[in-house]
Amino acid sequence: MKRKIILAITGASGSIYAVQFLKHMFNAEVDVHAIISDAGRQVLHHELGFRPDDLQEFVVQWHAIDNLASPMSSGSSKFDAMVILPCTMGSLGAIATGVVKNLIHRAADVMLKEKKPLLLAIRETPLNRIHLENMLKVHAAGALLCPPMPSFYHHPETIEEMAGFFAGRLADLLGIEVSGMKRWQGI
Repeated sequence: MKRKIILAITGASGSIYAVQFLKHMFNAEVDVHAIISDAGRQVLHHELGFRPDDLQEFVVQWHAIDNLASPMSSGSSKFDAMVILPCTMGSLGAIATGVVKNLIHRAADVMLKEKKPLLLAIRETPLNRIHLENMLKVHAAGALLCPPMPSFYHHPETIEEMAGFFAGRLADLLGIEVSGMKRWQGI
């Protein structure tokens, strides 16, 4: 049976990670249902010149941010996992406190209550005490915190390669194989 995951894109910098993740999922034949916040749309366009429709080939369906009747609003919809990439501190705070302002927050809440993988690629620095406390709350609830930190041991030559490697690590955490990913072999 094909895997079915949710990708949410919020307004933090790092849209390239989401695009690379979508490409990996497409190549792995994973069905991706996506949500993008209004700020996420702005950042995607500012950073990469893309609009969500430009990524349509990688997405089964884009779900409206304000559609709380979307399938992912319920655990009965059988999504396997959710990745918020990138994840703003505002989204982290809403998830940590159980405040549902939009479909991203509701879908994340469903993942936590259903004990399904929820990966948050949080983007902010420096971190204040509120950020840290919210991270501890979502971690205790079952989420994995995965700040987009580039690796260099695989000798990336482009920004796309750096972003692709991080996106591949997220796929690893979901148990999804990314072909051609360079692995640490030791020194």
